[in-house]
Amino acid sequence: MAWIILILAGLFEIGWAIGLKYTDGFTRITPTVLTAGSMVISVVLLGLALRDLPVGSAYAVWTGIGTVGTALLGMYIFGEPATVVRLVCIGLIVAGIGGLKFLA
Repeated sequence: MAWIILILAGLFEIGWAIGLKYTDGFTRITPTVLTAGSMVISVVLLGLALRDLPVGSAYAVWTGIGTVGTALLGMYIFGEPATVVRLVCIGLIVAGIGGLKFLA
């Protein structure tokens, strides 16, 4: 169950990272409120997951999910470059997340 909570925390991290782009420097109220809400939910879920998971592994997986998801959505939504090197690096992060999940 802790891993499911951690994955949800990572998804909310993606939400707030992408949400930052839509806040327009915190000048738009609705995106700002939604982004702040995602931040709080993400950190609370991480805290809940840490009751049963090692902090080093959980934090690395949490940030990894956020990093990979944000990078992929940045390419998809905002048209950021999807170079081979960038995709290979994202693949390495995914491999690291998988290793931590199965070895933690």
